[in-house]
Amino acid sequence: MKTQIFLSLTFFSFYLLSCSSPENYDILIRNARIIDGSGDASYLGDVGIRADTIAAIGDLSKAKGSEEIDAEGMVVSPGFINMLSWAVESLIEDGKSEGDIRQGVTLEVFGEGESLGPLTEVSRQALLASQGDIKYDITWESLAEYLDFLEQKGVSTNVASFLGATTLRINTIGFEDRQATPTELDTMRAMVEKGMKEGALGIGSSLIYAPAFYSSTEELIELCKVASKYDGMYISHMRSEGDRLLESLDELIRIAAEADIRAEVYHLKMSGQKNWSKYDQVVQKIDSARKAGLHITTDMYNYVAGATGLDAAMPPWVQEGGFEAWSKRLQDPAIRKKVAAEMKDPNVKWESLMQAAGTTDNILLVGFNNDSLKYLTGKTLTEVSKMRGKSPEETAMDLVIQDGSRVGTVYFLMTEENVKKQIALPYMSFGSDGASMSTSGVFLKSSTHPRAYGNFSRLLAKYVREEKVISLEEAIHKLSGLPASNLKIKKRGLIQTGYFADLVIFDPMKVQDNATFEKPHAYSTGISHVFVNGTQVLKDGEHTGAFPGRAVKGPGFKEN
Repeated sequence: MKTQIFLSLTFFSFYLLSCSSPENYDILIRNARIIDGSGDASYLGDVGIRADTIAAIGDLSKAKGSEEIDAEGMVVSPGFINMLSWAVESLIEDGKSEGDIRQGVTLEVFGEGESLGPLTEVSRQALLASQGDIKYDITWESLAEYLDFLEQKGVSTNVASFLGATTLRINTIGFEDRQATPTELDTMRAMVEKGMKEGALGIGSSLIYAPAFYSSTEELIELCKVASKYDGMYISHMRSEGDRLLESLDELIRIAAEADIRAEVYHLKMSGQKNWSKYDQVVQKIDSARKAGLHITTDMYNYVAGATGLDAAMPPWVQEGGFEAWSKRLQDPAIRKKVAAEMKDPNVKWESLMQAAGTTDNILLVGFNNDSLKYLTGKTLTEVSKMRGKSPEETAMDLVIQDGSRVGTVYFLMTEENVKKQIALPYMSFGSDGASMSTSGVFLKSSTHPRAYGNFSRLLAKYVREEKVISLEEAIHKLSGLPASNLKIKKRGLIQTGYFADLVIFDPMKVQDNATFEKPHAYSTGISHVFVNGTQVLKDGEHTGAFPGRAVKGPGFKEN
């Protein structure tokens, strides 16, 4: 009996001792204001990380960490999701992704129309021919192989991608202006099936550009039906964001309904002053579709200017056949005359960003491949046309020919009033629509849009802290939990035990975008620490040199 009592007391003592022993974590974040990404109110607490996972949340005052961060006065939030990233090449050049990491971005989402897989020899050669300052070999074929290539090479952010509908079309039809044959459509469907099983997020389209412009609604529906089987999403730069904006939104809603697929509008906007008043009609259409049971969402960048190329100022018919055919046509005097007339015509049936800009004073030239033209970087199309003594239309055509590219271009198109109203929409998330660059090396050979360095920090600084358009909790939700839910990616987007430790620590009173249209190569400031898969990538505002980024798979991913 005495032995039993002794053993019982010994066990009880051991139990008490084990209960009082502090928990140990690899990283322990103390005294933070936790905004968990759900949209709920913030609360004070601690976060413990083990390996790549959030292991504990709450009062961890008795716990210990191999590394500890006192976050008093700061916010800890989930890492931000860039719903429209063009870091597909910049991460090959520099995997640090500093432009985005310094804003708190931990996941780059690719695939606006074009994706770096699946590739055929035709699409591979087109990619090689389009390379500018960044040169790279293409050693992969599938989209999964490209994402794995980035992961193996080393990237600081996580990466994921949609299958580009344009890429599927180039693989199958090339650059021709015609409909897919039944056999070609079957080929594209098979590519979607394979890509979704390998982890693609769905189908991405960019319908104002050739050859995507040539795709019919029915073709897109058929591709989306396959993606829908794997719970993918359809995400689209619609056929028009201006004069035919409402009709283009109707098309997206039709695709969502007939393919039974979730759908998102890339960078929602009302382009051109005469279209600014369409905001209420756009919201009514989206709200009506959502009430009818469709899952329609939107994303945006927080600026009144967009960025693309001079191809968006020229008719799609002249671009049929790819760049070489386009450039050759632009050297034919008769064709040039016809193209110039269409570029000036306010009633064209294609999406003209020259018309939407209103004046060529609102068209800024920012990206040239040809070193001999880089001195024009930062000038307006008006300025360059006056320098050359030609019309803006003739100058634009000459620049495309001389540069051997579409020429990177910024178009001032939107109104600040609509930007603010859009930010407050409950289904709005955010994407930079830019690369993630560093302020050194090859990236300084060209200019860019300030959104590449400031889109996410601008939301927190200008629209949350200064103008109070939305609360900080709502902003974090729109940057993390909302897009993660829309994409149906697993264990990311929230501060929750068992989720991957993609975390941002920042002072909401100090976060600031610093990039401008005049000087866009400027990092954001105020983000102190960033963790990706439990590894610290940003420490006290400086990059650690770590590359813990992984390829994030969509809901249809099937292990081989």
